[in-house]
Amino acid sequence: MDSKEFREFGKAMIDYVADYMDNIRDRNVLPSVEPGYLEKLVPKDTPELGEDWKSIMTDIERVIMPGITHWNSPHFHAYYPTACSFPSIVGEILSAGLSSIGFSWISSPACTELEVVMMNWLGNLLGLPETFLNSSSGPGGGTIQGSASEATLVGLLSAREKTVKELRENDPSLSESDIRGRLVAYTSDQANSSVEKAGLLGAVPMKHVPADENGCLRGEALQKAIDEDKRNNRIPFYVVATLGSTGTCAFDKLEEIGPICKKEGVWLHIDAAYAGTAFVCPEYRPLMKGVHYADSFNYNPHKWMLVNFDCSAMWFQNVKHLVESFNVDRIYLKHQHEGHAPDYRHWQIALGRRFRSLKLWFTLRIYGVEGIRNHVRSQIALAKYFEELVSGDSRFEVLTSNLGLVCFRLKGDDKLTKDLLQKITEKKKLYLISCYYRNKFVIRFVICSRLTNSSDVEFAWKEISGIANEIIPRKFFENVKMPSISSIADSCKNNGIVGLNDAFSKGAA
Repeated sequence: MDSKEFREFGKAMIDYVADYMDNIRDRNVLPSVEPGYLEKLVPKDTPELGEDWKSIMTDIERVIMPGITHWNSPHFHAYYPTACSFPSIVGEILSAGLSSIGFSWISSPACTELEVVMMNWLGNLLGLPETFLNSSSGPGGGTIQGSASEATLVGLLSAREKTVKELRENDPSLSESDIRGRLVAYTSDQANSSVEKAGLLGAVPMKHVPADENGCLRGEALQKAIDEDKRNNRIPFYVVATLGSTGTCAFDKLEEIGPICKKEGVWLHIDAAYAGTAFVCPEYRPLMKGVHYADSFNYNPHKWMLVNFDCSAMWFQNVKHLVESFNVDRIYLKHQHEGHAPDYRHWQIALGRRFRSLKLWFTLRIYGVEGIRNHVRSQIALAKYFEELVSGDSRFEVLTSNLGLVCFRLKGDDKLTKDLLQKITEKKKLYLISCYYRNKFVIRFVICSRLTNSSDVEFAWKEISGIANEIIPRKFFENVKMPSISSIADSCKNNGIVGLNDAFSKGAA
């Protein structure tokens, strides 16, 4: 393919993506295929001769689209958002075109230096303590990881090596294997599955400390678990606290957890994968009170901040512990500018890395701080609107509502709500998932797509309540009260939620 064909192919694909976004509401959010569907649609062997790009464009609808779950559909309300915006897509194009592998400063200076600046932009945008920021005079710093899963593992490995080194320095008689065999880490029983996986990959037990009735990890429960392990000659070394848990978006109590970690000499890592973006709005920053106790902090711009996957922002109070854990030098990696700028190969598991800061730069410049804040606030207001709709139907109850997530259920036995979710999924018009809250089966409804507006929320509620009619018919119409716009506005105001006008327009996009 020459540059002329590349221009034609690229322009055709840009048009296709733009049309896809414009018409995404016409597609069911869930596909109707079965496992193994695709192998029947493509040849068994690689083509001997190259094909025309136009045949590939034709096959996108025939082969790929039938098997796509449309994460950016305004009818996708499962898991958490997966960000997507046009500026970010353009940044990805340039990153792919430049093909930089920025493992060291000399391998691509702009790749390293833009990331340094972008991590400071983000840190300031969230209101993180200055000790986390990249600075020539301080020990802290930030970098872009692939995902929160990687960040949790990187934090664990850094904490593990730091602990082993310090204990051996204090007592040279201790062997490395003896120390490693006694290490233990902690997290809430509400933490993401990736935290448990980090323990498996790091070869240390990850203990799940019971959360309180609101899904929050508390200091008393953590201290109890640590004390028990110390009595059993174990070595506590790592705690993962969650700001915005996967199930219900609960926030662990950092002000209780942080002092315990400091007293016990335990590394505290904060996973704020989804909820971290909310901290761009000053009114939500109290939710991270106590963040200064953390040794490392992570959140995902690729979830809620309009930056396409993958882009997971991670900061450290002291980068030395990270670099010492991952530093492997070879002569072919050396360069004359070492020590004057980060060599990000020491900050991650892989050697190579993509120019991910480009899409972050493009997105932040196009949207600006106010654009990002409007996006967050409008999506929270839409979640509040859905909560009001659910609360207006006496057959339903809302168990918890945080940021852009509402957890609700049909009153009565869990089977009713399970039947409701199954029927919703079978229709494929909406995609929602479940969790348990206070021993009750609940359905999670998350505002995910940047395209979602009030009409989409009303569409979702119409689908949900319509299916509920098949399970529990309405006995009296007057039991169902649709909230007025003014009542929702008052409710949002009383709960400190702003951006209602944006929520009832076509969004911040």
